[in-house]
Amino acid sequence: MTRTQKIVFILVALVALMLGFAVNRALSGKSSGDQTALIDAGIILLPQSRKLPDLTMTNQDGQPVQLNGFKDKWTLLFFGYTYCPDICPTTLAQLRQIKSELPKETLSKLRVVLISVDPNRDTPQQLKQYLGYFDKNFVGLTGSVPDIQKLANGVSIPFIPADTSKPGYTVDHSGNLALLGPDGNQRGFIRAPFNNQKLLAQLPGLLERE
Repeated sequence: MTRTQKIVFILVALVALMLGFAVNRALSGKSSGDQTALIDAGIILLPQSRKLPDLTMTNQDGQPVQLNGFKDKWTLLFFGYTYCPDICPTTLAQLRQIKSELPKETLSKLRVVLISVDPNRDTPQQLKQYLGYFDKNFVGLTGSVPDIQKLANGVSIPFIPADTSKPGYTVDHSGNLALLGPDGNQRGFIRAPFNNQKLLAQLPGLLERE
């Protein structure tokens, strides 16, 4: 990564962090202990939901998927890639563990989606094989770099496209999750690093909301 890219990434990350603090203050000022508990678990709800960009991507089965089609369930969007050395396998393992401990009625209201930030290597077949190591119900999506960036910017979870000419390249990306409601709109974030026990305490109540 060039020095300019690093500076841009840091600036974007700072903007996202400032947004999180602003939302945190807004929620803390007008809500009860329930909101405080959500924030303590790393769940930051937006004062107003956001629509996702109108994009079509490709899933791990090679089928087109419209982003506005993620409805009727709550969705956790994670931006990562299959060659990631640390953040991605750790995050997916945590999400698998959380799912395994959620009540069945809560689990039926939740989906996990990995958006690849490395479409150069993450073919649908690669995504399917990789996600199968964690949970066969995890969804993987890939697409063009401009579309992935448009989505990442739309949900305020930045990443920097890699220099794919370098062997063994890595991709700088956030470990945060975008939280989508059953209406398909972004409702908030879940901040990394995750506390499994606190999330398990808060997710059942959150996923009861419409």
